[in-house]
Amino acid sequence: MASRLFVPAVRTASRSFISRPTTTAPRAFQTSAVLRQEAPLVTPVRKPVGAFRGGLFGFLLGATTAGAGMYYYVIDEYRVSNELLTEDIYALQAAVQRIEGFLRALEEKVDSRKR
Repeated sequence: MASRLFVPAVRTASRSFISRPTTTAPRAFQTSAVLRQEAPLVTPVRKPVGAFRGGLFGFLLGATTAGAGMYYYVIDEYRVSNELLTEDIYALQAAVQRIEGFLRALEEKVDSRKR
């Protein structure tokens, strides 16, 4: 439907394009004085950071940095205390095994004397 509407417009445009004269007058190119001048250097306009936004950003940055530092400090302390606790557990386990060995030896001596 749409192509049928545009067919007459396309025909008239093509006829006017073909019927145009082939010889054209030479054109003179000119430049104005304004275009030949260099553009002045303009510094970009910086939007000022308000005290509230700057203070809020500083607070959040400081709180995040302090939180990250505390996190790594607590993780390191947890690791050290966990290693110390593990060493104490192994030492306690070794002591209990030695005591069990002594008790078995004593029980064997008591049993051998009773018989």
